[in-house]
Amino acid sequence: MNTTIWLSYDLGVKGDYPSLYSWLDNHNAVECGDNVAVFKYEASDEDKLPEILKHDLESNVAFGQSDRIYIIWKNKQGLNKGRFIVGKRKASPWQGYGESEVEDDS
Repeated sequence: MNTTIWLSYDLGVKGDYPSLYSWLDNHNAVECGDNVAVFKYEASDEDKLPEILKHDLESNVAFGQSDRIYIIWKNKQGLNKGRFIVGKRKASPWQGYGESEVEDDS
């Protein structure tokens, strides 16, 4: 099945950008802002799409320990899904900037 994928990438300053860019170009990806691309991806088993895509990327790009790839796609039920396929979530840089109420200690 041909699925639309939004891919966000953070490879740091020493990341393997040439290989990632080559992979994205080979999949006719379109730039969608800083470190975001969208493309169509053919996966034989839609239920395993994240794993298939991860394997494909890892076969073509040398990822470091701090590199991150996040994908967003629609599943068979039409629901938007999102997941890190390389790396994991880290603390938000905006944490602590919002207004929050401080509870009384009494």
